Amino acid sequence: MSAPLGAAPGSVATMKIRGAVLERIAAPVPFAESAPITVCELDLGEPGPGELLVRIEAAGLCHSDLSVVDGNRVRPVPMLLGHEAAGRVVAVGAGDSDIAVGQRVVMTFLPRCGECAGCASEGRTPCVPGSAANNAGELLNGGRRLHRDDAEVHHHLGVSAFATHAVVDRRSVVPVDDDVPPEVAAVLGCAVLTGGGALLNSARPGPADRIMVVGLGGVGMAAVLVAVSLGAPEVIAVDTVPEKLALAKDLGATATYTPAELAEQGVQAEVVVEAAGNVRAFETAVAATAAGGTTVTVGLPAPDARASISPLGLVAQGRSIVGSYLGSAVPSRDIPEYVRMWRAGRLPVERLVSAHIGLDDINRAMDELAAGHALRQVIVFD
Repeated sequence: MSAPLGAAPGSVATMKIRGAVLERIAAPVPFAESAPITVCELDLGEPGPGELLVRIEAAGLCHSDLSVVDGNRVRPVPMLLGHEAAGRVVAVGAGDSDIAVGQRVVMTFLPRCGECAGCASEGRTPCVPGSAANNAGELLNGGRRLHRDDAEVHHHLGVSAFATHAVVDRRSVVPVDDDVPPEVAAVLGCAVLTGGGALLNSARPGPADRIMVVGLGGVGMAAVLVAVSLGAPEVIAVDTVPEKLALAKDLGATATYTPAELAEQGVQAEVVVEAAGNVRAFETAVAATAAGGTTVTVGLPAPDARASISPLGLVAQGRSIVGSYLGSAVPSRDIPEYVRMWRAGRLPVERLVSAHIGLDDINRAMDELAAGHALRQVIVFD
């Protein structure tokens, strides 16, 4: 499964790891049959200056992974997938580091260089170098640390967590204490940052604002949890899947609707979070936003998707639409706050975990995600 770092061709220290590599995008469904993802052995280079070698403990499956598999987000392949994870640091690259070997870390998919215009926006816009590195399948400092049969394998969003180990930039992780279990820590890194940040960073609801969430995947359900924790007078959950509506009610939502029921009854809210990533959900969310209210969209539809809305409705009713990438988060600022909320019992994010799976289940698990059956399937590593 893995081996200690050692000499390899080219005088680069490497270790053997096992990971899930996407070989081709837009393979036909079901993925369990077309098998676009191969679980195989790879060579992982040692961490460079400012980088960490992390032993992965838990990794969640997210629609951002699926969007690469199904071709909605075109990325270079072969690519070792996975961007929402937690693990233990087992080696630190050259130079000073504020993170020690043995530290548990949350891995996040958008590193922040701390120097560009995006980083100066306090989370409103992504880091420019971080986004460029993600698009190229590289780490923030440049290049790739993954090889298979002497050929490079691309990193996914600077993390590549569907593997026993990963080399990541220090700026792609946030340290957490040992009392935060791996699966909780993993889900904080994307689902909670995105869903919670849509409210705390982008919408910033007032104490009297009703909050609605359209789309109850992992991100949407995290938004429900945060809305409940804020003590909103009404928390309204919208989805087409009865089981997800029942779970949202169990987590504290005051009302649940299918999109058809929502339209029929004319229910609206001052803050509406769209977390489904499709055009119909976005249109539903905009229509359900009350006068003077805000629609926050965090879903990732296909790049060529187009919605139909009334500009007059925005102007005449003073409504706003806000885009929120990764919940407009600054991970180093926001994750510690979510940890405090979890410790206080206000944010039971472990309830978002719908299944524990093995790495070899990855293609079937992508089918479950595409079918809308799963919240957060979590790969657990020994």
